[in-house]
Amino acid sequence: MNTLLVLAIVLFILMVMVGGRKGARSFISLFLNFVVLLFTVFLMNDPHINPIILTVIACTVVSSINLFFINSVNSKTITAFLSTLATIIILLFFIFILTKKAMIQGFGEEEIEELSVFSLHIGVDFIKVGAAVVIMSTIGAITDVAISITSPMQEIFNHHPHIDRKDLFTSGMRIGRDILGTNTNTLYFAFIGGYLGLLIWFKDLSYSFGQIINSKVFSAEILTIFCAGIGIALIIPIAAWMNAYYLVRMREKSQNR
Repeated sequence: MNTLLVLAIVLFILMVMVGGRKGARSFISLFLNFVVLLFTVFLMNDPHINPIILTVIACTVVSSINLFFINSVNSKTITAFLSTLATIIILLFFIFILTKKAMIQGFGEEEIEELSVFSLHIGVDFIKVGAAVVIMSTIGAITDVAISITSPMQEIFNHHPHIDRKDLFTSGMRIGRDILGTNTNTLYFAFIGGYLGLLIWFKDLSYSFGQIINSKVFSAEILTIFCAGIGIALIIPIAAWMNAYYLVRMREKSQNR
């Protein structure tokens, strides 16, 4: 039996044992997200389609799958979804300008040898593609933090139904501060694990510290981590405010009826 299939079966069993039906939906969402991202990459080959707009649409679909398909439609997923979209829109302009100014689009010199047999005249704006890659890299972390904020805030509101908006927002910010550092470090260690071979290669090539820092491959990944970290820091107050406003607003409406 194929190793990937065995690992997939083990993952599915564990997710169902721990999460039940929600765990099964979480497992299915992995493949749904893969299909969405694969379809997005194929569409980027069309020079008539804007990669950034396409990526925003793909991120919206991915967020919907991760929030609504797994956790169903409720107040915490709605506010998490809206805060995710708001954060992506804010980051969108920042990421595009950063990608253009830092010139991290395209391929690094370490990758040119492998690509020398292919034509580079493919008619695609690599600045927009580079921005799209950064946006895709941030969506998972942003969505994860959003639901990590709104879900415990919902529990606080359920146990203290008369809590005011300011105290509820403060509780959300406290939760966000607790997960801010761990989520940011997760991005860093994901980079180290994924690019450990590249770092070893830099050592074998006797790259100096300055050459490593200025390498396009290395700097592009570090900038991606920074952008994802900025997204995590941004979505904490956005999600906390949106959820506090929504929950208190719904309570006031129910009291006025």
